[in-house]
Amino acid sequence: MLESAIGGHKTEDVQPRQVLSLICLPAELSYTSLVMRRFVQICIPGDAVSKLTHLDDKGEARMVDVTDKAVTEREARAEATIHMTCETLRMITDGEHPKGDVLAVARIAGIMAAKRTHELIPLCHALNLTSVKVELSPGADGASVHILTCCKLSGRTGVEMEALTAASVAALTLYDMCKAVDKGMEIGAVRLLEKKGGRSGHWTAD
Repeated sequence: MLESAIGGHKTEDVQPRQVLSLICLPAELSYTSLVMRRFVQICIPGDAVSKLTHLDDKGEARMVDVTDKAVTEREARAEATIHMTCETLRMITDGEHPKGDVLAVARIAGIMAAKRTHELIPLCHALNLTSVKVELSPGADGASVHILTCCKLSGRTGVEMEALTAASVAALTLYDMCKAVDKGMEIGAVRLLEKKGGRSGHWTAD
């Protein structure tokens, strides 16, 4: 009995519309491609695949061809929050952390991450970003840092992933800088706040 690569589901347990194919993949396909394809096979109805731009009609991962798209001004904003103890935040804001200026390091890390998003997310395009901003501010609760990012460019594809990556890596850098004094820090609320430009137009989070 043939089983899928995820969860060990047998073919008889999967609805026909949920299966694009359950064939052995060529050995040369990357692990990422295998996982994405198996996810589609098991979890996504066949008529929904066409709505996912990073999947072709066979459910295989692909980079979207943006050659014929119009060049427009694009912008995206994202956020993240990292929660910590009040003492950890005090050390950060008072400049008493043994590793130095924690917020400055996290800001630079977020900017660098945005510029290298295509190296982290397999199907993202390499983009010529014209602006990356990362702002970090102490939370009103006295025990968190709020991260706000904004990415811009003039191009054929959006910068949502760059803004999200910047926020995520800035938060991870804060954790790395402070984990010696506060291993219980929690990263949350990583989300897209707004995007402008492109075919789908202007979008804002609720």
